[in-house]
Amino acid sequence: MTDPDLSDLGAFVAVTRARGFRGAATLRGVSPSSLSEAMRRLEAQLGVRLLNRTTRSVTPTEAGQRLLDRISPALDDIAGALDTLNSFRDSPTGTLRLNVPTIVTQRVLPPLASRFLAEHPGITLEITTNDTFIDVLAAGFDAGIRYDESIARDMIAVPLGPRTQRFVAAASPAYLAKHGTPRHPTDLLQHACIAHRFPSGVLATWGFVRKGKAVKITPAGPLIASMLDLELHAAESGLGLIYTFDEYLRPSIDRGTLVPVLEDWWQSFSGPFLYYPSRTHMPAPLRAFVDFLKNESQPA
Repeated sequence: MTDPDLSDLGAFVAVTRARGFRGAATLRGVSPSSLSEAMRRLEAQLGVRLLNRTTRSVTPTEAGQRLLDRISPALDDIAGALDTLNSFRDSPTGTLRLNVPTIVTQRVLPPLASRFLAEHPGITLEITTNDTFIDVLAAGFDAGIRYDESIARDMIAVPLGPRTQRFVAAASPAYLAKHGTPRHPTDLLQHACIAHRFPSGVLATWGFVRKGKAVKITPAGPLIASMLDLELHAAESGLGLIYTFDEYLRPSIDRGTLVPVLEDWWQSFSGPFLYYPSRTHMPAPLRAFVDFLKNESQPA
């Protein structure tokens, strides 16, 4: 048996963590076919099958899991050792991979990302938009961005962007002229509402709060979608009321294509956080981003 190549071992770890060739290939910046070839080469060299392959997923065999458990810490140590060289550079280099929800990608992250990359020209920022809850470390990401209620308690969380956000209800002037303006959240039960379904399959409820009283509504109407652009277009076209992030509806409200309703019932919530697992050695690009966010949060 010949000694396996270190890059093939790294490919094996990436494939098992991503549970597939396509996701691992995206994170490593290579083609799925090259990873598949690396796995065939590694299995041939070791003389044992390491992966169970199906059309839906790739999981390690018992032998593969044992190999993964032994080599993952070693490969992480090698990556960390190489990353320490960043301390000898004027500016850190490397790739920072983040998993980010859609609304943050569209409305919160762009100005922060631009300023961060301008300060750190040696860093490549790779953003994957995902509205489901995943194990970011197992999926090959350095960190994720989520809202507080979605972050596991064993994660380190750093504030990112606005510290307070809110949900806003609105409808087109034509819709309100034809159907009237709701005065209480329960009035929405008599209105057409444009509903949002999460990737998990859960239908989003509409929550309202005023003077300590909370009201939740299950929206019903002509459209259920999982894409905000489609929902916004439907609302502006007069198909029904929409309820989503203020940042997303504000341009339409300012233009007059949407009119806010139930303003004294709008619900505020904490802004997003960057989160990552506690570990002895933090990759230099991630440390640079954490320091950048902390500096951004300081008063001018």
